[in-house]
Amino acid sequence: MLKNDRYLKAALSQPVDKTPVWMMRQAGRYLPEYREIRAQAGDFMSLCTNPELACEVTLQPLRRYELDAAILFSDILTIPDAMGLGLYFKTGEGPAFHHPVKTEADIKKLYVPDIFEKLGYVTDAVSLIRKELDGSVPLIGFSGSPWTLATYMVEGGTTKNFGEVKGMLFENPESMHRLLDILAQSVISYLNAQIESGAQAVMIFDTWGGVLSTQNYQAFSLNYMQQIIDGLQRNYQGNQIPVTIFTKGGAGWLEQMAATGADCVGLDWTIDIDQARERIGDKVALQGNMDPCVLYSTPQRVKQEVGDILAKFGNGSGHVFNLGHGIHPTIDPENVKAYVDAVHELSGQYHS
Repeated sequence: MLKNDRYLKAALSQPVDKTPVWMMRQAGRYLPEYREIRAQAGDFMSLCTNPELACEVTLQPLRRYELDAAILFSDILTIPDAMGLGLYFKTGEGPAFHHPVKTEADIKKLYVPDIFEKLGYVTDAVSLIRKELDGSVPLIGFSGSPWTLATYMVEGGTTKNFGEVKGMLFENPESMHRLLDILAQSVISYLNAQIESGAQAVMIFDTWGGVLSTQNYQAFSLNYMQQIIDGLQRNYQGNQIPVTIFTKGGAGWLEQMAATGADCVGLDWTIDIDQARERIGDKVALQGNMDPCVLYSTPQRVKQEVGDILAKFGNGSGHVFNLGHGIHPTIDPENVKAYVDAVHELSGQYHS
């Protein structure tokens, strides 16, 4: 039995006493205790692949703040790594692959990995985190979207213009669809394995969907997230598993996102939450959507921004407070406390 189930209820548009709050990347470099564990691990992948250390950094922000959910500490590129692409991290440059996907022949070599064999360190971490949480708050599992995973796989790492992945999309759409279908099947298996291991909710991060045109977003990103949603275990051991989808830069497609059957749609800061609620708030819960850079200001300014967003959403259920994207690594941890505390202090009036 969960002691605090606000997040699960809000993500399912059920009544709560206060608006729940968590943060994307809430376990991360802004916390000095995280930096200590990362140094102990030696490198980022060693941290991700060690279930005990992944559990420790997942729990660190919960010791500091009264957050309403934990999110698995891992990386979105674990699936491509399990496919044999050889994930590594360049210092100061981010993720890269030893064997990027450049040709039809490269795509034909790909396969849906056995999750418990290839990514057992993730499912082991989920089980351990769930045990250590001891019913205090729910645990969120996650994956990158097929399109977002494909961008890294084809580009070989980070990119500014998406030239290679979009080049494949336009020049050889059949190959791109084959790649995305393999990734969708893999994400279904991955998220279902997380659910079976103890995740009580899941989220799909479509970080790069916003770089596509409307037509291509529907065909090459949203359609595959729809495939994933249709393939997930939405009820496990008698408990409903909320599903959240988030497309950075996706404000123009909220109606289409809400129509996928997801329980909750994540928002970045490029749309006011009252407008989003008017458009889709009767169909899904909304997650968001404070600009992470507000946390560079003062605790007073943070509280003001939290109050403004809560007021724009207004009365009623179906709001999970979050940032509009991940927290930046140079944020002052004290401002995070101001953020979390302000949500709990100011939101009760909207749930009476």
